[in-house]
Amino acid sequence: MSSTVVASYPRSAKRAAAARLRAQGHTVLGADLAGSDIDADLSTPEGRAQLVDRAREPTAGRLDAVIASAGRHLFDPQTVKVNYFGAVATLEGLCPLLAAGTDPRAVVISPVTAIHPHDPAIADAALACDEAAATAAAEAALQRGEGHAIYGSSKNALARWVRRTAPTADWAGAGIPLNAIAPGTVLTPTTDPMLATPGVREVVDPVIPMPLHGHAAAEQVAPLLDFLTSPENTHVTGQIVFVDGGADATLRGDAAW
Repeated sequence: MSSTVVASYPRSAKRAAAARLRAQGHTVLGADLAGSDIDADLSTPEGRAQLVDRAREPTAGRLDAVIASAGRHLFDPQTVKVNYFGAVATLEGLCPLLAAGTDPRAVVISPVTAIHPHDPAIADAALACDEAAATAAAEAALQRGEGHAIYGSSKNALARWVRRTAPTADWAGAGIPLNAIAPGTVLTPTTDPMLATPGVREVVDPVIPMPLHGHAAAEQVAPLLDFLTSPENTHVTGQIVFVDGGADATLRGDAAW
C-alpha cells in the first residue's frame, strides 16, 4: 500500500480524503502547524525544510502521493507565504521522494476563487519565485483596502505553477502526474455557521454559483483527490479539475474554449 503526505491535514476535505485513503489500507501522514504527524510552519523557509526532512524517516525516503493542501484565507501577506510558497516548497521538496515511490502522484488545492479577478503584482511575483516582492505586493493590496484579493491571487499563481510545472522533466518526465483540484463552496464546521448568517449566502452564492446540487460536503470532494493520487490516473496531468457544482462554467461560460 502507498504512503501519502497530506499537508495541511486537519481541514475537512483533506481529513475526508485521509480517512478514505486509510480505509483502503494506505499509510497517511498529516502535516500542519501543530498536533499532526509532521509539525511544520509552511509560512517560513525553515518550516518548509522541516516538513521535507521529517517526511523522510517515516516513509523510508519514498512517497507514493502528496496532497499539498495547506492554505490560509486571511487578509494578510502570510496567506501568500503559505498558499503559494508553502505549497510549492512542499511539492518541490518531496518530489525526490515521489520519484522513488511506486506510481507517484501529486495534487494541490486551488479553489474556484483562483479564476476571480486577481492582483497581477502578487501572482507574477510569486511565479517569479520572489517571496519578498509577493509579500510586499500583498501588503500594498492590504493598504489599498484590497486585502480580499490576496487569497485569490495566491491560488491563481498556484494554479498557473501547476500548469507550467506538470509537463517538465522533473514531473511528467519522471512519471509523476501533477494536478490541482478547484472546489467551490465546501461545507465545513467553519463555513456552516458563516453560511447560516443572514445575508452571507446572498453574497457568497453569486460569487461562487453552484447550480449542480449546491454546496458540497467534504466527502464529495475526497473521491476526486483519491482518483488523482491513485495508480488509475495514468494520463491526467497539468489540469485544474473543477469540483464546483458548475461555478466555473457559470462564471466563464465557453470563454476558455
